Amino acid sequence: MKAFITALWLASNVAATAAFAQPMPPNEAGVTMGHLHLNSADVAANKTIFAGMGGTVGSVDGAPLQYVRFPGVVVILNLPSGAPPSSGPSEGTVVNHVGFLVSNVQDAVAKWKAAGVPVLPGNNGRVDQAYVVTADGLRVEILEDKNQTAPIVFHHVHFFVPQAAIPDIQAWYVKNFGARAGMRGPNQAADVPGANLTFSKTDSATVPTKGRILDHIGFDVTDIEATAKRLQANGVTLDRGIETLPNGVKLLFVHDPWGTNIEVNQRPHPL
Repeated sequence: MKAFITALWLASNVAATAAFAQPMPPNEAGVTMGHLHLNSADVAANKTIFAGMGGTVGSVDGAPLQYVRFPGVVVILNLPSGAPPSSGPSEGTVVNHVGFLVSNVQDAVAKWKAAGVPVLPGNNGRVDQAYVVTADGLRVEILEDKNQTAPIVFHHVHFFVPQAAIPDIQAWYVKNFGARAGMRGPNQAADVPGANLTFSKTDSATVPTKGRILDHIGFDVTDIEATAKRLQANGVTLDRGIETLPNGVKLLFVHDPWGTNIEVNQRPHPL
């Protein structure tokens, strides 16, 4: 248990040392987008990919945990030591892929390919869309916003669920994390500061995220005790109770009814 808590503390130091700066103020529920936690089979290769896309690489002193920081999100590349390796790609799980925005997709693609980033073309010949897929199967959609001034920013988490479940999953994130319901193109969606949560129909069965390349997504909150009470009042079971780490970071884990593993963090010194 001590080793496990130490590993969690080392992971949380990524946040405490500036990795989790949030440019967006929290919503009325005190929630912002925080991080994506991968279970990389090849940390060095994935670090090269995300650095090639314009992220800022960092690491935790005294631990093997590696991360890459982008505006809006931090991508942690590996689970604490002792975790089993990824059991499969993001495709086939409830979170099919995640997405980033650039100001010009074709310009970004040219730079990334030169840096060795594996880039696939957009759907149906689209030039304002591309995909990056890591060797261990994280699927990343790249979309274009010509009004964007930053080279790259985080944009969305894309859930695939049965058609009948779309209103329910949208309502779940609205109710539990204060997300604002809306649309993204033809898809029902919900927004938290820093990320759009997009919900699309799939006719195929999906599996939970835990243990796959995208093990869990993370939200930052201003009051984790209030968040825990709200979740429990809404019938959500805490997978683990609130834990306070040596650096003062508090965290808990839950999962949505469709299998998305979710970490919730309160940080004592948000940036």
